[in-house]
Amino acid sequence: MDPDARPTPQAGADAARGSSGALADAAAAAVPGEKRLKNRGSEDLRPAPGRAARWAWMMFDWAAQPYHTLVITFVFGPYFVSAVATDPVRGQQMWGLAVGLGGMAIAILAPLMGAMADATGPRKPWVALYSLMYVLGAWLLWFAAPGMAEPGWVLAAFVIGLIGVEFATVFTNAMLPDLAPPQEVGRLSGYGWALGYVGGVVSLAIMLTLLAENDAGVTLLGTAPAFGLDAEAREGTRMVGPVTALWYAIFAAPLFLFVPDAARKGPWRGAAGRGLRELRASVVGLRDRPSLAWFLGASMIYRDALNGFYAFGGVYAAGALGWSVVQIGIFGILAAAVGAVGAWLGGRADAAFGPRPVVRATLWVLLGATLVGVSVSREAVLFVVPVGAGSGLPDLIFYISGALVGAAGGAMQAASRTLLVRQADPARMTAAFGLYALAGKATSFAAPLLVAAVTALSASQQAGVVPVALMFAAGIWALGRVSDATGREAQA
Repeated sequence: MDPDARPTPQAGADAARGSSGALADAAAAAVPGEKRLKNRGSEDLRPAPGRAARWAWMMFDWAAQPYHTLVITFVFGPYFVSAVATDPVRGQQMWGLAVGLGGMAIAILAPLMGAMADATGPRKPWVALYSLMYVLGAWLLWFAAPGMAEPGWVLAAFVIGLIGVEFATVFTNAMLPDLAPPQEVGRLSGYGWALGYVGGVVSLAIMLTLLAENDAGVTLLGTAPAFGLDAEAREGTRMVGPVTALWYAIFAAPLFLFVPDAARKGPWRGAAGRGLRELRASVVGLRDRPSLAWFLGASMIYRDALNGFYAFGGVYAAGALGWSVVQIGIFGILAAAVGAVGAWLGGRADAAFGPRPVVRATLWVLLGATLVGVSVSREAVLFVVPVGAGSGLPDLIFYISGALVGAAGGAMQAASRTLLVRQADPARMTAAFGLYALAGKATSFAAPLLVAAVTALSASQQAGVVPVALMFAAGIWALGRVSDATGREAQA
């Protein structure tokens, strides 16, 4: 979640889009191949890439989402806290530290990587490099055994995979304005995000029905984990790493085959120096684009908050409500299903009203849902209303909160991506997405570390998640300074 994210997270998949093919067809039809690309302030009148390129670009969201859905939010994170760590409170502290350190690394390096890509031209080599990190880091999670004495290296593998997926996303996001005319970018972004949610749900359904075992050692279908995996050693749940790695390797491949890459601008030698100069120019240029600067600041806060919820929503349910991995997985299916619907509807709302109103409305929903979600425990709901032993009301309220976060989060993420495209300098688009990654990660350690610190000080998982709600409120305030204008209008 991160996030980053992206919780970033289907029983409701068909409601979200009919089917993954129907969704992609709708996105492809929304951007006819005969249309011409005309970037703001440029005379680039190249034909828009065809249906295969747009399909392949959207499939990257499908490929990458399981790291957020399975690893960060609904399977590996809760498993680490409840089974690998010696106790849930200590596990939440360790998990928060790992997510925070990964966010710090991304914040430091992402803008430079984006600027280097703009200086050299092609983006696919960078995507390939970070894809290798993703696959390696995810695969190594298989070795996270219950109660292991030294879990630190497993968390290091998790951080490697996290850096890989986030950096690969920086470069694929930068391809977006080259795939559609400006008026269709929002819709394509929304449909891609929705397809990613569907991918997360499909992969989660596979994990729950075939692999991940509950406390009784059986899957959601009541059967032993597939392939003869040892339920006592939690091998079914530990398969989340290899499954995530293979899923990405298979479904990210079309991006390399069908999406056109940018032309080479300069040699690889000296790319770091040129990248630093490009980055400096992009940062200095923010003085002439105050709306863009405010947007980056606002998104820095509210995306960190959303990633904090994604990272700790399942962890909170495991510790405070006593949910099993299978229960958390069902919660994940619900959240991701409505997330797909939210992203799809958000893309249409973006095309109709513009991205800024969509972002603002969804942030209010996220604030309310987070406050309600952390208000529940086995003893009370809404913080102070007591419930009887064995009551299902806390579970119901947490399910509803998760559904609202999923729907609003999907729409917000897709609209935020479009809002950046509308305001950024087309000549420095990858650098802009590098700054966007910086904005998403510069304080990405803040939410996890705040959660870890407040959890440690209060000895309460419930109190530990409250900072996430406060960050949503701060993001709403900062977004009020962002203009609806695009291109050079925003520069003025």
